[in-house]
Amino acid sequence: MRVVVLGIGNMLMTDEGIGVHAVEALQRRFILPDAVAVVDGGTTGMELLPDLENADHLIVIDAVRVGKPPATVVRLEGDDVPAFFKTKLSPHQVGLSDVLAALRFSGQAPRHVVLIGVQPVSLEMGMELSPDVARRLDEVLDLVSAELATIGVPALERRQ
Repeated sequence: MRVVVLGIGNMLMTDEGIGVHAVEALQRRFILPDAVAVVDGGTTGMELLPDLENADHLIVIDAVRVGKPPATVVRLEGDDVPAFFKTKLSPHQVGLSDVLAALRFSGQAPRHVVLIGVQPVSLEMGMELSPDVARRLDEVLDLVSAELATIGVPALERRQ
């Protein structure tokens, strides 16, 4: 089994960088099985093709605009994930949408896709998450950990 946890976002735009902050924190907090690849996708696009092709499971962490209150954490799955990209929050989302479409076209798309997102509070210039979104980071990590456990590759929490 091949599992990819992909964090995407622009680290220069406060909460837009939640995906990158989350994958960094995930690696600090958990010991992950060999079957799990963690990818800091930043704002890249087609460069992600080799990392994502033929994955059994893809877990994407990103800032999302879903009409919920700021700092709300959401989980989207399956066909709801491509629908999310119809309302883009930032240019990198178009890149990921194109990557997923290219993978589907080539027959190498991930078999299962889950998006864990956080409605941003701020998209101002700055490298730190807003306090409200930063407080939700543990919840995001818990959701990723739960996804991994559900698919049979549980993460082991590091001792403090």
